Order: sequence, then structure tokens, then C-alpha cells
Amino acid sequence: MASAPPPHRTFSGQFSSLREQSLVPVGMATILPEAARQVRRLEAEMLACFDRFGYDEIILPTFEYLDVLAPGLEPALVENSYKIVDRTTGRILLLRPDVTAQIARTVAMGMVDVRFPLRLSYRATVFRYEPEHAGRDREIFQIGAELIGADDPSADGEIIMLLIECLRQVGLRSFKISLGHVGFFKELLVRAGLSLEGQKRAEQAAARKDVPRLGEILSHERVTKRSAHRILDALELCGQAEVLSQGRALAKGERQLIQALDRLEAVYQLLCATGFQETVLLDLGEFRGFDYYDGIVFDVFSNGVGAELGGGGRYDHLIGRFGRNLPSTGFALSVDRLFRGLNLSERTKPDRGEVLVVAPLEAATRSALVAQQLRHAGIRTVQRAVDPSGKDLMGVAGKASLDATIDTIVVVGADRSKPEHVVVLHQDGRRQGVSSADRTHPQKKTMTITNLIASLRAEREGAV
Repeated sequence: MASAPPPHRTFSGQFSSLREQSLVPVGMATILPEAARQVRRLEAEMLACFDRFGYDEIILPTFEYLDVLAPGLEPALVENSYKIVDRTTGRILLLRPDVTAQIARTVAMGMVDVRFPLRLSYRATVFRYEPEHAGRDREIFQIGAELIGADDPSADGEIIMLLIECLRQVGLRSFKISLGHVGFFKELLVRAGLSLEGQKRAEQAAARKDVPRLGEILSHERVTKRSAHRILDALELCGQAEVLSQGRALAKGERQLIQALDRLEAVYQLLCATGFQETVLLDLGEFRGFDYYDGIVFDVFSNGVGAELGGGGRYDHLIGRFGRNLPSTGFALSVDRLFRGLNLSERTKPDRGEVLVVAPLEAATRSALVAQQLRHAGIRTVQRAVDPSGKDLMGVAGKASLDATIDTIVVVGADRSKPEHVVVLHQDGRRQGVSSADRTHPQKKTMTITNLIASLRAEREGAV
């Protein structure tokens, strides 16, 4: 008997129905209204943080020509990309599988006159085929930044500090940055005499922290016990400053290993000096899954999320695959995983209230004008009409006060002797945690629309 397909994911903290699973491809996301509002706010806060650091947003195409982008992609990623035929040219198109390669292509081929260093940020969706049993998404919402044209420890430190500040900006308090240098581990593999294929398999095992698998690979490659121990020991070296001295003991004075450790130490000392010591862990086995990384690399982890929130590192030779070498570093975060790390799916109520304008049908014009004035003032406003008699006008307004999204009800046409006035049923209990039972008796005032707007603005400014 075939097993049921995995549930289609949502950002609401719930799974979709079986019917929806049959309509939406596996691994794709539906972002429901409340979650969408939170995701957009999350992205806006991070883009604002990027901007404060001097990073400008770039918007990249969803499709790329395979033959153009392929130099920046490893073969496995090309294999797992979604491809279609361009009906105009007959060339093969890729649905974007990686943003960093796109930025490398854009900088090398289309930004020839810019001044460096270049600071770019983005929010984009990448698409990669993953087997259903792998438990991974095929549509990945990312937000990230790239620093291009700078090659020194301060550049590495800047991009990591930007990552940390962004996570703090959106409210993530418990997280760790795992910091390493791929040059150290790669050089150990080279010195151990592994074949090119063996090196690739060993790197993949290291990226997964799969020590038993790495041991099998080293044994199959007939690596000496001394070299195997050195590689396996390096993979498990993780901690604070003591890791550097332990790494130097493993390096045994070999120049390229020492250079990698020197760069790692310089970046680590910079982060410690600027107050991030408790956030950063050194990991000599840190090894990201993309082959274009060739220097400092890092991942970020948070409690309650079973995978890294994201990560990045230095890729000094990637842009050169498209025409010219430029030292570069950057990072990307999974918005989905960050969403879970922040527990945003547990928030069932929005943190901002709505104004509801209620009016009888014969007062539709007046109601529309009132709502328009409120919206022009930057106040989120919805409308509701009742039966022409208007007899149930206040009753409808009273029932609306139970809606958790409504904090102010504006009744138009309740007092025909004062058409320029509205009746305002105002409740600030939604923000203060007052029960729904207490909202059945909201405060009632009569005022002009001008005074209402001034009052709502003052209230919102006071709540910020």
C-alpha cells in the first residue's frame, strides 16, 4: 500500500487539506494572510537593516539561460534544477536555483562600470528538486546580502556582523554562528592524497557532519591512519579560542593550513572585539554544501529549528567563472526557517488593529468618504454595510467589537441630526489583553472625522 504524500507546507503553522495537497505541488508553500503579513514585515525589517549597512537591493530574473548560468553552478545543482525550453529561442531555461551565482553573473557581465566594493541585498525564491522523502522544500524563500570587491578580515567581519544585527533586528535572541575556513579542511584532504572524487565525497560528508561516512571514505581511499586521524579530529574541533591553538597543533607548521587559521583568527578576534564573542563558535569542520566557497564560511543555528537558518562565506573565484575574478563574501537566510525560529506561526492575532466603518446602505457615499479619509491618513480600514432601515446599525457595530482584528468601530449615519459626526466605539483592550467579554461594552464617543483621525494617530504613535 502506497504511503500518503507529505503534507503541503504553509507558513500558518498548520497543514493544508488532502484536497489542497492534490492541487499544489509537493514542497511548495501557501502563505496565508496573517503569515504573509508577518513574512513581509520580517523581510522589510531585514532590508531596512541591510540599508543601514549600505547595501542596495537588487531584483534578479526568475529564469536564467542554462548555458549562461551553468559555470557558476555545481553539476548536482544543475541536475536538480527545474528546466523548460524557451519557446522563442529554443534554449534551455533554468528556474532560479541559486541567487549567489546569479549575482556573480550579473556583476561580471552587466555591471562593468560600478565602483567597488559593491554591497547588494536581495529577497528571492529559489527552486530545487528534492526527493519527497528528503524532508526538504523545493521552493525556498531567501533573503541575503553580498559584499563584492573586498578581500580582508574586516570584510568577512562586516558580513557576519550584518547577519547578526539582522537577526537581532527581527527579534531572534537565541542563535549561534558556526565559523570556520574551508581552506583548512580542504588542504588536509589534499595532503592526505585523496583522489578528486574522494575529496568531493569527503567534503559532502563533512558538510553533513557525518563522521562515520567520512571514516569510510578515508578508508576506501587508503589514507594513512595518521592523516585520517588528523582529518577526523579537525571535523570535531568546535568551541572558542582554544580551537585555534588545537588547529595549529594539527597544522604542524604547514604554510597553507597556517594561513587559513591566521585569517580565521583575525575574523574571530574582530567579532570578539565588537561584542559578539558569545554568539560565535569556531568550527574547523565547518563546510558548506556549495563548492564555490573557498575561504571563511559560517552557518547560523537556532534552538527549535532542526536545520541551519542559513549561512554563507567567501567565494573569491566564483565571479571569475563569468569573466573576471572579484573577491566576494555574502550570506543567505531561509525565511521559512527564520519564521519558525521566531515562532511567528504561534501568533494568532495581528499586532495592529483595524478600523471598521459601519453604515446603512443609504449612507454608502458618506461611508466611502469616511473610509477614504482614514486610509489616506495611513489607517487600515475596512467597511461593512447593513440593511437599508438601519435599525440594526448599533447591533452590527457591537458584534464587530468582538472581532480580535478590530479595535475601533466608526458608525456612519447613526445620528441624522449631525451628519458630519460619526459615532466611535473604541476599544484598546485588544492590545492590553482584555477578554472578549469585556469588549462587549466598548467606549462610545461622538466626534467629527477630523478629530477621529487625530485621536487614532495619537493612539498609534503612543503605542509604538
